[in-house]
Amino acid sequence: MIRVRCYEASDAERWDALCARAHGATFLHSRRFLSYHGERFADRSLVFEDDRGRWLGAMPLAQDPDDAAHWISHPGITYGGVVHDGALRGEAMLEALQSAGAWARERGARRLGVKPMPQIYALAPAQEEVYALSRLGAQRVRCDLASCIDLAHRLPLSERRRRALSKAHRSGLRQAEGPLWLPPLWPVLEENLARAHGRRPVHRLDEMQLLADRFPQQIRCRVALRETCVVAGLVLFVTPRVRHAQYIASSEEGQSLAALDFLFDHEIAQAQAMQQRFFSFGISTEDGGRILNQGLHCFKSEFGAGGVVHEHYEVRL
Repeated sequence: MIRVRCYEASDAERWDALCARAHGATFLHSRRFLSYHGERFADRSLVFEDDRGRWLGAMPLAQDPDDAAHWISHPGITYGGVVHDGALRGEAMLEALQSAGAWARERGARRLGVKPMPQIYALAPAQEEVYALSRLGAQRVRCDLASCIDLAHRLPLSERRRRALSKAHRSGLRQAEGPLWLPPLWPVLEENLARAHGRRPVHRLDEMQLLADRFPQQIRCRVALRETCVVAGLVLFVTPRVRHAQYIASSEEGQSLAALDFLFDHEIAQAQAMQQRFFSFGISTEDGGRILNQGLHCFKSEFGAGGVVHEHYEVRL
Protein backbone atom coordinates (compact mmCIF):
# COMPACT_ATOMS: atom_id res chain seq x y z
CA MET A 1 0.00 0.00 0.00
CA ILE A 2 1.25 3.48 -0.88
CA ARG A 3 0.96 6.20 1.72
CA VAL A 4 1.14 9.88 0.84
CA ARG A 5 2.14 12.84 2.98
CA CYS A 6 3.14 16.45 2.44
CA TYR A 7 6.75 17.41 1.90
CA GLU A 8 8.52 19.01 4.87
CA ALA A 9 11.62 21.18 4.89
CA SER A 10 13.52 18.44 6.76
CA ASP A 11 13.00 16.17 3.71
CA ALA A 12 15.12 18.35 1.40
CA GLU A 13 18.30 16.26 1.51
CA ARG A 14 16.41 13.02 1.01
CA TRP A 15 14.35 14.55 -1.82
CA ASP A 16 17.45 15.70 -3.71
CA ALA A 17 19.11 12.31 -3.23
CA LEU A 18 16.06 10.70 -4.85
CA CYS A 19 16.24 13.14 -7.79
CA ALA A 20 19.93 12.39 -8.26
CA ARG A 21 19.37 8.64 -8.66
CA ALA A 22 16.01 8.71 -10.47
CA HIS A 23 16.09 7.94 -14.19
CA GLY A 24 13.17 10.29 -14.83
CA ALA A 25 14.31 13.52 -13.14
CA THR A 26 16.67 16.45 -13.72
CA PHE A 27 18.06 19.18 -11.47
CA LEU A 28 14.85 21.15 -12.06
CA HIS A 29 13.03 18.67 -9.79
CA SER A 30 15.46 19.23 -6.90
CA ARG A 31 14.62 21.29 -3.84
CA ARG A 32 17.79 23.33 -4.46
CA PHE A 33 16.22 24.50 -7.72
CA LEU A 34 12.60 24.75 -6.56
CA SER A 35 13.54 26.73 -3.46
CA TYR A 36 14.76 29.74 -5.46
CA HIS A 37 11.08 30.68 -5.88
CA GLY A 38 10.92 31.47 -2.16
CA GLU A 39 7.35 32.31 -1.14
CA ARG A 40 6.14 32.94 -4.69
CA PHE A 41 4.14 29.69 -4.71
CA ALA A 42 2.23 27.87 -1.98
CA ASP A 43 4.08 24.54 -1.95
CA ARG A 44 1.93 21.40 -1.97
CA SER A 45 4.64 18.84 -2.78
CA LEU A 46 4.03 15.21 -1.82
CA VAL A 47 6.11 12.25 -0.71
CA PHE A 48 5.06 8.63 -1.39
CA GLU A 49 6.06 5.98 1.16
CA ASP A 50 5.45 2.30 1.83
CA ASP A 51 4.14 0.90 5.12
CA ARG A 52 7.64 0.98 6.62
CA GLY A 53 8.19 4.64 5.79
CA ARG A 54 10.58 3.95 2.91
CA TRP A 55 10.41 6.50 0.11
CA LEU A 56 8.86 5.30 -3.12
CA GLY A 57 8.73 8.64 -4.90
CA ALA A 58 8.02 12.35 -4.71
CA MET A 59 5.91 14.85 -6.61
CA PRO A 60 6.73 18.57 -6.79
CA LEU A 61 3.40 20.38 -6.51
CA ALA A 62 2.27 23.92 -5.84
CA GLN A 63 -1.00 25.81 -5.76
CA ASP A 64 -1.90 27.77 -8.88
CA PRO A 65 -1.44 31.45 -7.87
CA ASP A 66 -4.66 32.30 -9.74
CA ASP A 67 -6.79 29.39 -8.49
CA ALA A 68 -6.43 27.83 -5.04
CA ALA A 69 -8.43 24.79 -6.17
CA HIS A 70 -5.88 23.99 -8.89
CA TRP A 71 -2.66 22.21 -7.89
CA ILE A 72 0.07 21.92 -10.52
CA SER A 73 3.25 19.87 -10.84
CA HIS A 74 4.90 22.51 -10.75
CA PRO A 75 4.01 26.09 -11.89
CA GLY A 76 7.60 27.21 -11.37
CA ILE A 77 9.35 24.70 -13.66
CA THR A 78 9.02 23.68 -17.29
CA TYR A 79 8.07 20.10 -16.45
CA GLY A 80 7.24 18.27 -13.23
CA GLY A 81 5.55 14.96 -12.66
CA VAL A 82 6.35 12.10 -10.29
CA VAL A 83 9.99 11.35 -9.42
CA HIS A 84 10.97 7.78 -8.51
CA ASP A 85 13.89 5.39 -8.83
CA GLY A 86 11.93 2.42 -10.16
CA ALA A 87 9.54 1.83 -7.26
CA LEU A 88 6.50 3.29 -9.06
CA ARG A 89 6.28 1.23 -12.21
CA GLY A 90 3.04 -0.03 -13.73
CA GLU A 91 0.07 -0.20 -11.35
CA ALA A 92 2.15 1.38 -8.56
CA MET A 93 2.24 4.66 -10.50
CA LEU A 94 -1.53 4.53 -10.92
CA GLU A 95 -1.94 4.00 -7.16
CA ALA A 96 0.45 6.88 -6.43
CA LEU A 97 -1.46 9.33 -8.64
CA GLN A 98 -4.78 8.17 -7.19
CA SER A 99 -3.37 8.78 -3.70
CA ALA A 100 -2.10 12.22 -4.73
CA GLY A 101 -5.52 13.12 -6.13
CA ALA A 102 -7.32 11.97 -2.98
CA TRP A 103 -4.89 13.90 -0.78
CA ALA A 104 -5.35 17.08 -2.84
CA ARG A 105 -9.14 16.72 -2.95
CA GLU A 106 -9.38 16.39 0.84
CA ARG A 107 -7.51 19.69 1.12
CA GLY A 108 -9.70 21.69 -1.23
CA ALA A 109 -8.22 21.02 -4.65
CA ARG A 110 -10.61 20.30 -7.51
CA ARG A 111 -8.11 19.93 -10.36
CA LEU A 112 -4.68 18.32 -10.45
CA GLY A 113 -2.40 19.55 -13.23
CA VAL A 114 0.49 17.29 -14.26
CA LYS A 115 3.34 18.20 -16.62
CA PRO A 116 5.23 14.95 -17.32
CA MET A 117 8.90 15.32 -18.15
CA PRO A 118 9.45 14.98 -21.93
CA GLN A 119 10.96 11.59 -22.67
CA ILE A 120 14.13 13.04 -24.20
CA TYR A 121 15.33 14.00 -20.69
CA ALA A 122 14.89 10.53 -19.16
CA LEU A 123 17.89 8.23 -18.71
CA ALA A 124 15.63 5.25 -19.44
CA PRO A 125 12.02 4.86 -20.67
CA ALA A 126 9.83 6.51 -18.04
CA GLN A 127 6.27 7.01 -19.27
CA GLU A 128 4.28 5.06 -16.70
CA GLU A 129 2.94 8.40 -15.54
CA VAL A 130 1.34 9.17 -18.93
CA TYR A 131 -0.29 5.74 -18.95
CA ALA A 132 -1.59 6.19 -15.40
CA LEU A 133 -3.01 9.61 -16.30
CA SER A 134 -4.89 8.00 -19.17
CA ARG A 135 -6.32 5.40 -16.79
CA LEU A 136 -7.49 8.20 -14.50
CA GLY A 137 -9.34 9.92 -17.35
CA ALA A 138 -6.97 12.89 -17.49
CA GLN A 139 -7.44 15.36 -20.33
CA ARG A 140 -4.54 16.87 -22.24
CA VAL A 141 -5.19 20.59 -21.77
CA ARG A 142 -2.06 22.01 -23.37
CA CYS A 143 0.61 20.91 -25.84
CA ASP A 144 3.72 22.95 -26.66
CA LEU A 145 6.07 22.21 -29.56
CA ALA A 146 9.83 22.32 -29.00
CA SER A 147 12.62 21.89 -31.55
CA CYS A 148 15.35 19.36 -30.75
CA ILE A 149 18.33 17.92 -32.59
CA ASP A 150 18.83 14.19 -32.15
CA LEU A 151 22.62 14.23 -32.13
CA ALA A 152 22.76 10.57 -33.13
CA HIS A 153 20.52 11.14 -36.17
CA ARG A 154 20.75 14.82 -37.03
CA LEU A 155 18.60 16.13 -39.87
CA PRO A 156 20.42 18.12 -42.59
CA LEU A 157 21.53 21.68 -41.88
CA SER A 158 19.77 24.08 -44.24
CA GLU A 159 21.73 25.99 -46.86
CA ARG A 160 20.63 29.27 -45.25
CA ARG A 161 22.17 28.23 -41.92
CA ARG A 162 25.38 27.16 -43.68
CA ARG A 163 25.68 30.59 -45.28
CA ALA A 164 24.92 32.31 -41.96
CA LEU A 165 27.57 30.31 -40.11
CA SER A 166 30.14 31.14 -42.78
CA LYS A 167 29.22 34.83 -42.43
CA ALA A 168 29.57 34.64 -38.63
CA HIS A 169 33.07 33.19 -38.88
CA ARG A 170 34.11 36.02 -41.22
CA SER A 171 32.68 38.75 -38.99
CA GLY A 172 35.39 38.76 -36.33
CA LEU A 173 33.07 37.68 -33.52
CA ARG A 174 34.52 36.18 -30.34
CA GLN A 175 32.92 33.89 -27.78
CA ALA A 176 33.10 33.94 -23.99
CA GLU A 177 31.56 31.75 -21.31
CA GLY A 178 30.80 32.05 -17.61
CA PRO A 179 28.32 33.53 -15.11
CA LEU A 180 30.12 36.90 -15.19
CA TRP A 181 28.51 37.42 -18.62
CA LEU A 182 24.96 37.21 -17.28
CA PRO A 183 24.72 40.94 -16.34
CA PRO A 184 25.79 42.27 -19.78
CA LEU A 185 23.62 39.67 -21.53
CA TRP A 186 20.44 40.48 -19.60
CA PRO A 187 19.69 43.89 -21.21
CA VAL A 188 20.10 42.23 -24.63
CA LEU A 189 17.70 39.48 -23.59
CA GLU A 190 15.13 41.90 -22.14
CA GLU A 191 15.21 44.12 -25.21
CA ASN A 192 15.01 41.07 -27.50
CA LEU A 193 11.95 39.61 -25.74
CA ALA A 194 10.21 42.99 -25.53
CA ARG A 195 10.81 43.68 -29.23
CA ALA A 196 9.88 40.23 -30.54
CA HIS A 197 7.24 39.03 -28.09
CA GLY A 198 6.24 41.94 -25.84
CA ARG A 199 7.27 40.11 -22.66
CA ARG A 200 10.04 39.81 -20.07
CA PRO A 201 12.30 36.89 -19.10
CA VAL A 202 10.72 34.40 -16.69
CA HIS A 203 13.77 34.77 -14.43
CA ARG A 204 15.12 38.03 -13.10
CA LEU A 205 18.86 38.56 -13.41
CA ASP A 206 19.43 38.05 -9.68
CA GLU A 207 17.44 34.79 -9.79
CA MET A 208 19.49 33.46 -12.68
CA GLN A 209 22.71 34.44 -10.95
CA LEU A 210 21.56 32.59 -7.82
CA LEU A 211 20.72 29.47 -9.83
CA ALA A 212 23.98 29.61 -11.79
CA ASP A 213 25.84 29.79 -8.48
CA ARG A 214 23.92 26.77 -7.14
CA PHE A 215 24.30 24.75 -10.35
CA PRO A 216 27.62 25.76 -11.96
CA GLN A 217 27.83 22.57 -14.04
CA GLN A 218 24.20 22.56 -15.15
CA ILE A 219 23.59 26.25 -15.92
CA ARG A 220 25.92 27.87 -18.46
CA CYS A 221 26.06 31.28 -20.09
CA ARG A 222 27.80 31.79 -23.47
CA VAL A 223 27.93 35.09 -25.34
CA ALA A 224 29.10 36.39 -28.71
CA LEU A 225 31.22 39.57 -28.58
CA ARG A 226 31.82 42.25 -31.19
CA GLU A 227 34.97 43.82 -29.78
CA THR A 228 33.90 44.17 -26.11
CA CYS A 229 30.14 44.39 -26.67
CA VAL A 230 27.74 41.47 -26.10
CA VAL A 231 25.66 41.12 -29.27
CA ALA A 232 24.09 37.70 -28.58
CA GLY A 233 23.98 35.03 -25.92
CA LEU A 234 22.59 31.75 -24.67
CA VAL A 235 21.68 30.53 -21.20
CA LEU A 236 21.85 26.75 -21.25
CA PHE A 237 20.42 24.15 -18.89
CA VAL A 238 22.63 21.06 -19.13
CA THR A 239 21.31 17.63 -18.11
CA PRO A 240 22.89 14.22 -18.79
CA ARG A 241 21.01 13.67 -22.07
CA VAL A 242 19.94 17.16 -23.13
CA ARG A 243 21.61 20.54 -23.62
CA HIS A 244 18.70 22.96 -23.56
CA ALA A 245 18.76 26.62 -24.62
CA GLN A 246 16.69 28.17 -21.85
CA TYR A 247 17.24 31.69 -23.16
CA ILE A 248 18.24 32.79 -26.67
CA ALA A 249 18.96 36.48 -27.31
CA SER A 250 20.48 38.63 -30.03
CA SER A 251 20.70 42.35 -30.59
CA GLU A 252 19.92 43.74 -34.03
CA GLU A 253 23.67 43.98 -34.67
CA GLY A 254 24.02 40.36 -33.58
CA GLN A 255 21.32 39.33 -36.03
CA SER A 256 23.11 41.08 -38.88
CA LEU A 257 26.30 39.16 -38.00
CA ALA A 258 24.57 35.75 -37.57
CA ALA A 259 25.88 35.65 -33.99
CA LEU A 260 23.38 33.02 -32.85
CA ASP A 261 24.54 30.63 -35.58
CA PHE A 262 28.06 31.15 -34.24
CA LEU A 263 26.97 30.24 -30.68
CA PHE A 264 24.71 27.34 -31.61
CA ASP A 265 27.41 25.73 -33.72
CA HIS A 266 29.75 25.67 -30.72
CA GLU A 267 27.17 24.42 -28.22
CA ILE A 268 25.91 21.65 -30.51
CA ALA A 269 29.53 20.49 -30.91
CA GLN A 270 29.95 20.64 -27.12
CA ALA A 271 26.85 18.50 -26.60
CA GLN A 272 28.25 15.92 -29.01
CA ALA A 273 31.63 15.98 -27.27
CA MET A 274 29.92 15.33 -23.92
CA GLN A 275 28.01 12.43 -25.52
CA GLN A 276 24.65 14.05 -24.89
CA ARG A 277 21.81 12.77 -27.05
CA PHE A 278 19.78 15.92 -27.73
CA PHE A 279 20.19 19.64 -28.21
CA SER A 280 16.96 21.49 -27.43
CA PHE A 281 16.12 24.96 -28.74
CA GLY A 282 13.00 25.12 -26.54
CA ILE A 283 9.39 25.72 -27.50
CA SER A 284 8.12 27.99 -30.29
CA THR A 285 4.51 28.12 -29.12
CA GLU A 286 2.63 31.02 -27.58
CA ASP A 287 -0.72 31.63 -25.87
CA GLY A 288 -0.66 28.37 -23.92
CA GLY A 289 0.36 26.32 -26.94
CA ARG A 290 -2.50 27.53 -29.14
CA ILE A 291 -0.27 29.57 -31.49
CA LEU A 292 2.88 28.36 -33.24
CA ASN A 293 5.45 31.04 -34.04
CA GLN A 294 6.15 29.62 -37.46
CA GLY A 295 9.13 31.87 -38.21
CA LEU A 296 10.85 30.93 -34.96
CA HIS A 297 10.04 27.25 -35.42
CA CYS A 298 11.43 27.35 -38.97
CA PHE A 299 14.65 29.04 -37.79
CA LYS A 300 15.25 26.30 -35.21
CA SER A 301 14.34 23.52 -37.64
CA GLU A 302 16.98 24.72 -40.10
CA PHE A 303 19.71 23.59 -37.68
CA GLY A 304 18.59 19.99 -38.21
CA ALA A 305 15.97 19.85 -35.45
CA GLY A 306 12.71 17.93 -35.26
CA GLY A 307 9.63 18.39 -33.06
CA VAL A 308 9.21 17.28 -29.44
CA VAL A 309 6.03 17.99 -27.48
CA HIS A 310 5.65 19.21 -23.89
CA GLU A 311 2.28 17.94 -22.67
CA HIS A 312 0.09 19.22 -19.84
CA TYR A 313 -2.61 17.00 -18.34
CA GLU A 314 -5.43 17.70 -15.93
CA VAL A 315 -7.28 15.32 -13.64
CA ARG A 316 -10.68 16.42 -12.34
CA LEU A 317 -10.94 15.63 -8.65
